[in-house]
Amino acid sequence: MKKLLISIFILLFFLPSCSEKKEPKKSEEIKIKKTSLKPVYGDKIITGSIGDISNLIPILATDSASHEIAGLIYNGLLKYNKNLKLTGDLAESYSISKNNKVITFKLKKGIKWQDNIELTADDVIFTYNLIMDPKTPTAYRGDYELVEKVEKINDYEIKVYYKKPFAPALSSWTVSILPQHLLKGKNIIKSPLSKNPVGTGPFKFEKWEVGQVVQLKSNKNYFKGRPYLNGYIYKIIPDPATMFLELKAGKIDVMGLTPIQYKRQTETDYFKKNFKKFCYPVFNYTYLGFNLKNPLFKDKKVRQAISFAIDKTEIVDGVLLGLGTVATGPYRPDMWYYNKNVKKYNYCPECAKKLLKETGWADSNNDGILDKNSKNFEFTILTNQGNNNRLKTAQIIQRRLKKIGIKVNIRVIEWASFINEFIDKKRFEAVILGWSTGIDPDQYDIWHSSKTGQKELNFISYKNKNVDKLLEKGRLTFNMEERKKIYFKFQEILAEDEPYVFLYVPYSLVILHKRFKNVKLAPAGIEYNLEKWWVPKIEQKY
Repeated sequence: MKKLLISIFILLFFLPSCSEKKEPKKSEEIKIKKTSLKPVYGDKIITGSIGDISNLIPILATDSASHEIAGLIYNGLLKYNKNLKLTGDLAESYSISKNNKVITFKLKKGIKWQDNIELTADDVIFTYNLIMDPKTPTAYRGDYELVEKVEKINDYEIKVYYKKPFAPALSSWTVSILPQHLLKGKNIIKSPLSKNPVGTGPFKFEKWEVGQVVQLKSNKNYFKGRPYLNGYIYKIIPDPATMFLELKAGKIDVMGLTPIQYKRQTETDYFKKNFKKFCYPVFNYTYLGFNLKNPLFKDKKVRQAISFAIDKTEIVDGVLLGLGTVATGPYRPDMWYYNKNVKKYNYCPECAKKLLKETGWADSNNDGILDKNSKNFEFTILTNQGNNNRLKTAQIIQRRLKKIGIKVNIRVIEWASFINEFIDKKRFEAVILGWSTGIDPDQYDIWHSSKTGQKELNFISYKNKNVDKLLEKGRLTFNMEERKKIYFKFQEILAEDEPYVFLYVPYSLVILHKRFKNVKLAPAGIEYNLEKWWVPKIEQKY
């Protein structure tokens, strides 16, 4: 499920544009000047982020910040390349049997963990066993439940046997492989690797100051060649306005911009001279999610009413400044498995009022707030600190729902506390959050009724037997047309149940200092080849 959480930088060139109905200006946002200089070692890159990490053992982490850092420290057997095609990473090659039930991986020889111990097939088997261990609190076990066994052929060859053909099988082996020699026989929950990881990747962990910074340094013995940059520094700056000032002052090199920063505040001579901007659609959507164990939201008519009462176009235009599209489900509108004919909830306050009346909600005392059984219709939306788009979205929702008689409160919480104390423990009524989804349409870990436990991804407690059956069938179906029918039906049921109000699909708005060379925009975004970025000696800062 790494694919669900770290595909922040993904796009396809045939997607809707990132500007208001216009393609990005190539001279300003996409075209990278060629240089005749040869790559040299040196310098560091400092990136700004609103959220701190939580755990650097990837199978335990459910937040994108942790996976972003872990992705630079660890490797999987496979990875997605710049064109979004699966290719070998730790694996030199792989093959699939004719019955689609056996995958053979051959490892590259001589790969060393960052403590100089050689990686072998034993590490792969150990990682699989660790994921499947009931004592391991991982959200990603569902990707491996159809594995019958993982067999070691020799130190560099593994066979994975499946009980049934499993469509997302290959993508599941992008999971980070963990070091057996450091974790075997240990309590993974208390392992020092959660705060001091040892991987095989291009960068090595150096230090983590909670709430402040994470520092990585170049892995000079990286099996694909030492990164040109000496280090990667991840600065936690919860306030986007403060982060922008840090960018302007030259204290960070790369960050995600807000729409207003992208369209207006960076259109100055200073930024045009010193930075490059990138704008591209991503596999990502933002939603209003309901705690379905809360009596307020058990009736789907209530959820549908709330969706009708929210003007999603107003949010895309007012919050994103047009740099996004309205969401109608969990998939991007350009994908082959996207169903454009699902039930739509276009802005219709009268439709909302009608549904609420049908469920017994009425303003019995004329105070402007709906009530039922002497209880007002009032709830609180939680969202995370540092994401002004989500806060502004919450404010628009608050205003729109007030017009139909629902009182909404808003509470903003620091990221780590938001995840650990509220989301994981289901201590919320409604939340505004986003998913970064993978390329495969499989959504088992988010929507299946078996994935509602603590630290699992179906934290809203959605349960639908027909959805369960479709998700299970979709994983076992290889024919694209048959899979398409399955996921079309899945989207139709979600649109009817409306467990989320699907709000919008945003564009990624990235700004990067111009001193970094070999930065190439591709279907995988820009950071897919970070270890190959370099800075001319004369421009190096650190």
